[in-house]
Amino acid sequence: MKCVSGFFAYTFLAGSICVTAQTAKLTIDASVNTSPVSPTLYGLMTEEINFSYDGGLYGEMVRNRTFDAHWPRFEHWVTVTQGNAQEKFDADETGPSEALHKSLRLTIKQSSPGNEAGLANAGYWGMAVRPSTIYRGSFYAKADGVGTAHAKLVSDETAATLAETTVDVKDGDWQRYSYSLKTAAGVKPSLKNHLEITFAHPGTVSFQLISLFPPTFHDRPNGNRPDLMEMLASMHPNFLRLPGGNYLEGDTVEERFNWKETVGPLVDRPTHRSPWNYQSTDGMGLLEFLEWCEDLRVDPVLAVYAGYSLKGQHVGGKELEPFIQDALDEIEYVTGDASTKWGAVRVKDGHPEPFALHYVEIGNEDEFDKSGSYEERFARFAKAIRSKYPQYKLIATTPVKSAIPDVIDDHYYLTPQEFFDLVHKYDTADRNGPKIFVGEWATRMGSPTPNFGAALGDAAWMTSLERNSDLIVMASYAPLLTNVNPGGMQWSTDLIGYDALTSYGSPSYWAQVLFAQHLGDHTVKSAAEQVNSRFFWSATVSTKDKVLHLKLVNGSDKTQELVMDLVGAKDGPAVMNSLHAATWWDTNTINRPDVIKPMSSKVNITSKNWRHDLAGNTIEVIDIPLQ
Repeated sequence: MKCVSGFFAYTFLAGSICVTAQTAKLTIDASVNTSPVSPTLYGLMTEEINFSYDGGLYGEMVRNRTFDAHWPRFEHWVTVTQGNAQEKFDADETGPSEALHKSLRLTIKQSSPGNEAGLANAGYWGMAVRPSTIYRGSFYAKADGVGTAHAKLVSDETAATLAETTVDVKDGDWQRYSYSLKTAAGVKPSLKNHLEITFAHPGTVSFQLISLFPPTFHDRPNGNRPDLMEMLASMHPNFLRLPGGNYLEGDTVEERFNWKETVGPLVDRPTHRSPWNYQSTDGMGLLEFLEWCEDLRVDPVLAVYAGYSLKGQHVGGKELEPFIQDALDEIEYVTGDASTKWGAVRVKDGHPEPFALHYVEIGNEDEFDKSGSYEERFARFAKAIRSKYPQYKLIATTPVKSAIPDVIDDHYYLTPQEFFDLVHKYDTADRNGPKIFVGEWATRMGSPTPNFGAALGDAAWMTSLERNSDLIVMASYAPLLTNVNPGGMQWSTDLIGYDALTSYGSPSYWAQVLFAQHLGDHTVKSAAEQVNSRFFWSATVSTKDKVLHLKLVNGSDKTQELVMDLVGAKDGPAVMNSLHAATWWDTNTINRPDVIKPMSSKVNITSKNWRHDLAGNTIEVIDIPLQ
């Protein structure tokens, strides 16, 4: 007899059914609650890594729109000329704002109608163009003599103009110009396209913040890609941990996520280098993160910078005080009304209503701070935040003693077998101390996105999260997103993959969807005998709907024969969603996005001695009506 669940192990008389060494016995008693399921259990962890925002979720199509990437090399920009037109570009040490105080200056020496010269940008490994679609753009310009700008989307393959418009650029100091491009109904969807802005008259023009957006989720200006937002919504998340882990810290204090430089008009955001070695536009600023939460109807888990950065810098003593005040100001921006200083700034930024907030995380992965300063830093942040905002629960990133946190953030990046071996870690953990937030976790197998072996490790781990969700209040997979183009990934095994045109869910993504979409409000009594060492399960009940959500995971390649007693279940049909692959190495890709997806079917169950074969390499979620 072997008990895998960490609950009671029973010895059963099988009645008329002989339970052999190959047949396992599973008993679920839906009438006996064992613990509540956290209503916030499954959520999202976000990070600017793998071009997750720029070149990913954030809708901007133009790459290096502010020319900050390795200034003044003007990466990702090229000159375009037609006929005998001539031009060059160089650095202009002026710009339209204090934040964007440099620009690209284009000098057109010779051009004429039909022989134009200008700039081109191919976006993030291409620009996605679809039929009957309006693309909205803008740029800042300081001009002398160039006259009308010609903006167009052009096919890389055929040189055909897919959409075009003109913009009257006036001589004089910096001005912002807007334009729109509409494609025809016959345009074929493609990512092999680029943007051109050209002129027919000689002169000079300096550019800054050249932008182009496709339609966005909920039509938000400066918004997000609809396909990726819809995929995230399908995960039924309850929270978004923002603005990221390492992205919060930065490699240095100067490169941290300085939230005050990410709010307000885009022209007032100076951009900054991310710790994953590319420049962040900061178009995805604090307000955009919060609107992301609003669009998905989830709560933010707000992580505040706490004085430690990745390359070892830490701040203490009096020097920490401005950072504590920054955190208080940030909370006020999120939750304050118009009568508060920073609440009023949010109102000015276009969002009158405060956002809901319940959790504040102080720092990120401070166990790597070898100076030991987190004890003092956490205590000082906690004292200040609790004094002004006692209603919020505080999350520590590593255990501390000086000030007791409400929640501890645990992170796990493991192999499938390591997760199989870890499923009992929290079964006997102390329930009297801080709660647990598994803020980053993933089974690392497969690249750029997880294969089915990783999905099995994930599913096994999620049975443990559910079984222990009286203690584990939140959990979020990481990293969430990756651009699959060469050079787009800095960390392998990422939940959702995409290029400029399309996106797909990995097997692990579908496992997340299944578990989150079929989550009850409490766990029930369960036990097993004679199961293989790679068999795992979770049993939760939705009280209102009177449904038992039975999750079964077989990480072995051999079929697990089961005989089940389902106390409280109705005999008759149940809905089964199954995720299966022939091998651990099978997976989905950008070109084969639907190889592994959930399959739905009906099964007839009996509450007593129900025989069910769980195929090898299979995840099943069965919704069983209760009496």
